[in-house]
Amino acid sequence: MIFNAIDKKKSELDALRPLSGELVKNLEEWFRIELTYTSNAIEGNTLTRRETALVVEKGITVGGKTLAEHLEATNHAEALDWAKGQIKRRPNQISFQDTLRIHNLILKGIDDAHAGHYRSVPVRVSGSTVVFQNPRKVPDLMDAFHNWLKTKPKLHPIELAAEAHYRLVTIHPFVDGNGRTARLLMNLILIMQGYPPAFIRKRDRLNYIATLEKAQTGGPKDPFVKLISKAVERSFDIYLKAVLQEEDSSQTESDALLKIGELAKRIGVPNSTIRHWTKEGLLEVAETTHSGYQMYNVDMIERIEKIMALKEKRLTLEEIKKQLHE
Repeated sequence: MIFNAIDKKKSELDALRPLSGELVKNLEEWFRIELTYTSNAIEGNTLTRRETALVVEKGITVGGKTLAEHLEATNHAEALDWAKGQIKRRPNQISFQDTLRIHNLILKGIDDAHAGHYRSVPVRVSGSTVVFQNPRKVPDLMDAFHNWLKTKPKLHPIELAAEAHYRLVTIHPFVDGNGRTARLLMNLILIMQGYPPAFIRKRDRLNYIATLEKAQTGGPKDPFVKLISKAVERSFDIYLKAVLQEEDSSQTESDALLKIGELAKRIGVPNSTIRHWTKEGLLEVAETTHSGYQMYNVDMIERIEKIMALKEKRLTLEEIKKQLHE
């Protein structure tokens, strides 16, 4: 049922496309910072949201923060940029080279020895009871994982993204950076299918880890899938709210326009006169509504006053037009 509600919002957003270039740019910039901030915060990075923006967008060094924390921010943003560049591909085209590419970008300059390479040692997650596979099995497990993606699993796009996330972190193919790589892969799958990326809020960290571990230890996956679904729905809500705000702003601008009757009333002339002067090119229509109403900017009031003053001098419409355009 939650997929139905989300897909309804997707249909609403799709119906509003194409979105304005400025709106898309602003949303992409916002998501770039939010995804970077939240994904790193889950792993213990102490940069605040504002500090993350300063590091990523301005290249500013934040005092008291480690070099690794700065690199985690810039690396994640770069990996996200790469992922967005793959939007024309499909999930079944994701290869092991793509997953290694994401991981390499994540750990670049932080742990170059392990960046983009499968682990060769056992790993454990502090505070977790999950036991991960022997490192010798990792290459085969990752081959099976990518083969699974190639089979085009008949899952809802959100479920496919969540399942891919779950499978990758359960294999835990890397010494470090597994969570960030899994979340980026999940979002890569989402954007490839026309869905916005999902970010796990800092406040949801414990629930996120708990539902993931429950599935990894034999419990149901539904709570984890539901959490990811809620994150996707939240992203749709952000997009829809932004579009509506933009429309409200446009409506506010349109409210400053006057219908022909309002313009005629303000200046004290008949509607037919306004229509005639418009037809003759003395007045300019700012826009025409879907209902066919001609709308005028308020500065046409001054124009009409000038026309009336010139008519008192017994000038013809052609003479008036010439003076208006001089």
